Amino acid sequence: QAYQKRAPYVLDWLFALGRETGRRFMVRLVKGAYWDTEIKHTQEMGLPDYPVYTRKPTTDLSYQICAERMMRARDVIYPQFATHNAYTVAMVLELATKDNGEDRDFEFQRLHGMGHLLYDQLQEITTPQVNIRMYAPVGSHEDLLPYLVRRLLENGANSSFVNRFMDKQVAVEELMQDCVELVEAASPRRHGKIPLPVDILSASGREVAPRRNAVGIDLDDCGEVAHLFQEMEKTVRGKFTVGPIVGGKTLKRPTEDIVSPANTGQTIGRVGIPEDRDIDLALKLATKAQKPWDALGGKARADILAKAADRMEDARAALMAIIIREAGRTIADALSEVREAADFLRYYACQATANFEDPIILPGCTGERNELSLHGRGTFLCISPWNFPLAIFVGQVAAALAAGNAVIAKPAEQTPIIAAEAVKILHAAGVPGDILHMMPGDGARIGAALVADERISGVAFTGSTDTAKIINRTLAGRDGAIVPLIAETGGQNVMIVDSTALSEQVVDDVISSAFQSAGQRCSALRVLYLQEDVADKIVEMLKGAVACLYMGDPMRLTTDVGPVIDDRARQMLLDHVAVMDGQATLLAKVDMPDYCEGGTFFAPRIYEIKSLNQLTREVFGPILHIIRFKAHDMDKVLDQVRATGFGLTLGVHSRIEGVAQDIFSKLDVGNTYVNRNIVGAVVGVQPFGGQGLSGTGPKAGGPRYMFRFASEKTLTINTVATGGNTDLFCLEDD
Repeated sequence: QAYQKRAPYVLDWLFALGRETGRRFMVRLVKGAYWDTEIKHTQEMGLPDYPVYTRKPTTDLSYQICAERMMRARDVIYPQFATHNAYTVAMVLELATKDNGEDRDFEFQRLHGMGHLLYDQLQEITTPQVNIRMYAPVGSHEDLLPYLVRRLLENGANSSFVNRFMDKQVAVEELMQDCVELVEAASPRRHGKIPLPVDILSASGREVAPRRNAVGIDLDDCGEVAHLFQEMEKTVRGKFTVGPIVGGKTLKRPTEDIVSPANTGQTIGRVGIPEDRDIDLALKLATKAQKPWDALGGKARADILAKAADRMEDARAALMAIIIREAGRTIADALSEVREAADFLRYYACQATANFEDPIILPGCTGERNELSLHGRGTFLCISPWNFPLAIFVGQVAAALAAGNAVIAKPAEQTPIIAAEAVKILHAAGVPGDILHMMPGDGARIGAALVADERISGVAFTGSTDTAKIINRTLAGRDGAIVPLIAETGGQNVMIVDSTALSEQVVDDVISSAFQSAGQRCSALRVLYLQEDVADKIVEMLKGAVACLYMGDPMRLTTDVGPVIDDRARQMLLDHVAVMDGQATLLAKVDMPDYCEGGTFFAPRIYEIKSLNQLTREVFGPILHIIRFKAHDMDKVLDQVRATGFGLTLGVHSRIEGVAQDIFSKLDVGNTYVNRNIVGAVVGVQPFGGQGLSGTGPKAGGPRYMFRFASEKTLTINTVATGGNTDLFCLEDD
């Protein structure tokens, strides 16, 4: 019943299968509205439309149609109708009577403790009697409580038959309305207060300007996936040659091989390494072009960025294929990258229109006019990492461009191909070649030379804390203007789980937080604190969940964990494992298939350690550390987390709101997530960035981020001296 639009077609397939094989199936049709979660997920994934109906009468009609088909096909199925709705019971009985009044080859089902009045009455009035099955959930209190709460919420809903039936003010005729008539009377058929997934951001009323949600793909839809693979295959077959992009042209320079981390024997392209003269030329062109670009205005720049977002979505399959091959990301990760990049472009376009188009009129003395306007600082250097080779690259560049700056983009040396494709899309959308340049290559040489150049007016950096400190010292040692550093760095990210947490949800969130993207996210979970009262149970569940993870080719949909980025990253993890094997207890490890020997794969592991002090630095990869704690030691846990100096992401799992709020208030962490995973921040929804050793702020994808890329200018005009109205200064005549 979850995907109601497809239910009748699934039944037809089942009937055909039964008649072909001579088998008879038991089919249970559930009466209920289990579609709210599907709507939320569809909105999150940016799908074109909902897989479920958005009005209850349409859901009821779908149930009725399915019931009719099932009753006509009792030669191959045994229908079971789970409902507490008297109208539905009457409808099923009518269907049975039409077919054969004596045929009782079906059954009703009711939940133990519910519906007994309805079904006692039914047994009194039907001859022969109808089969009725009573079912009950079985399990421990903590397992049953969420189920029972869910049923209470459903039965308590205003549209619920059970709720309305118990209301004496509701006439019987209202309860027995024909769902066909209700559906035909609804206009439009789709619920008007539930916007399509593409419109949820602009409909929320929280955006500074209307913004489309990034378009996604339903990776559970075989047809969509088949088309996606066909499109990606065209890109996979080719090899790329990229190099420094200066003035809108790719320069031919001596090249180095680019290999796939999933198969290091496979060369997927070549990258030309910039020379000193290329850097100098790019800076000269950028410096000259910046003022006209700034003068263009926020609205004109926003239109260009919006076009780039559309072009990026049009090229989605090709971009995904490059991300998968070059960075080793899974298909789901690659899809989310393209969507996030489009979100960044549209979000900063909205910010540019709202803040960089017209001056802000400030209050002042009578007879004065005060204006504040925002302008680009000059030429920004944007240094992006390999773990989000498209999303973070585009996010930095888009913010700098939207604010009126020229940009020198320095992608990670491991992922220049996807960066070059992004730059080409921006140029094609209208960003002038002299405004946006790209310099691939080694950070120690290319990045250092750019940071040290006084023509750079600001630096946006995402990467390690150590590198951020080097950049900061270099900028401080330069002559000339003091320029901003916008840094988002690493974190010793923890999740704290108390005894009230829902174990199943904890396990799901831990697995995604620690092992999605092979743990190569700056927000990934590194340390899991478990209250000892629930630790044993959760550890056992985590062992089982980890055993279900599949490592392999990231181009396969079945792959959960792809490779780490390169041999250096893998060696760092192996070195850490060598230490942990002597100091900690190995709880779980994923079996690595033979295929993985050809790439830089690393099998996810879970260790139990005694103290956070055993971790002297961030371990960037799929290794989770578990620490047990006693309930009365919560403050000691917070002291340990605080002592690391990091403050990027924090997870809290507790069903006591006060506990989560207390932890949030006591720790200085950029992003705190309660009762959910700690990865996958959404642009404009969860602005992302850390504190302390985890970054300078402001948060990427947040309302204040772009202001750091800008300079402020105020203009004060004495309107009286220039012929303005002076009447306001005159006193009334006596």
